[in-house]
Order: sequence, then C-alpha cells, then structure tokens
Amino acid sequence: MSHFTRNDQVVVIAGDDRGKTGKVLKVLLDKGRLIVEKVNFIKRHTKPRSQKIQGGILEREAPIHVSNVMHLCPKCQMGVRVTMKRGQDGKRERYCARCGEAIPRVR
Repeated sequence: MSHFTRNDQVVVIAGDDRGKTGKVLKVLLDKGRLIVEKVNFIKRHTKPRSQKIQGGILEREAPIHVSNVMHLCPKCQMGVRVTMKRGQDGKRERYCARCGEAIPRVR
C-alpha cells in the first residue's frame, strides 16, 4: 500500500531531479512507482501512425520509485515522513511527522 495519492505534492530526494517538487499525476501500485509532474523526463522516439498522428521526439515524464520521493508538508515546506492517525470522524488521516500538520487528500 502506498501513502501517495493523485494530486499529492512531493519533493524528489534522490536521483538526477533531486530537490525538484511536483504533483503526483499517477500512482502505479503494482510497481511501487509514481509519475510526478515535470520530473524525470525521457525522450520517446515515435513513428507517425496515421495522417493525424505526427512522429518525432516526444518528451514525457517517466515513473519514479516511491522511495525517491517524500511528501511536501504544507506548513514546513520541506520533505517529511508521514504518520497515520485516526481522525475525529474515525477515518485514518495523514500527518506530518515533523510538525503534526494534517496532510489533506486532494481529490
């Protein structure tokens, strides 16, 4: 199970894009990877498939492993670990382990 969901703000802590922040576009649970906006770009060489689809070199985001990113705390403005606690309504909520601020699930 991943603590990350779509639209979470994350910061990259390892790799070529270290220090960059972005929004999670997609979570690949079975592979343990995330696709983060404007992070880990690759070049994809494509052939033209029809009259409408043009070929060329496309740049797009590649998946990055979940161990290489951390949640971006809205209060601390830095990468933090996340703890899970029961909220007042009984549902599990995510909290910043550093300052205790709730990390909301943005839909």
